[in-house]
Amino acid sequence: MRLGIDVGTVRIGVARSDLHGMLATPVETVARGDGDLARLLAIVAELDVAEIVVGLPLALSGRHTASTGDAVGFAERLAAAASVPVRLVDERLSTVSAQAAVRSSGKSTKQSRSVIDQVAAVIILQHALDFERSSARSPGVVVDPDKGLQQ
Repeated sequence: MRLGIDVGTVRIGVARSDLHGMLATPVETVARGDGDLARLLAIVAELDVAEIVVGLPLALSGRHTASTGDAVGFAERLAAAASVPVRLVDERLSTVSAQAAVRSSGKSTKQSRSVIDQVAAVIILQHALDFERSSARSPGVVVDPDKGLQQ
């Protein structure tokens, strides 16, 4: 089973895959700040997670944004604390897609912020699962807390 993470400045959306790595579903939204890593590690243990996939926010051009460094730093801290591999995967447009999905269900974005974070995590994880199935390659890059990002 894999865990998908959408790192935001206020909230962290969390999703999980099924045992076969076919389908991503929402888990919860974790408040960003004190205790966030501990809660994520507890989820990893509770669900017996084998790998964590963290969304890497990039501009449409592929360039780094202000959020990119924050997500990389968070993924490095998570990798240092977790007992399972952590990967960073491109998450361009995941939040936009999540907002559109929530709006199409008839809910306002303002009322559904924590749900949007979970939906974004589902989108990130589902894209990673689909990429791996279609290409027979692991998505993104592995985060090594000692050496940085590894291809």
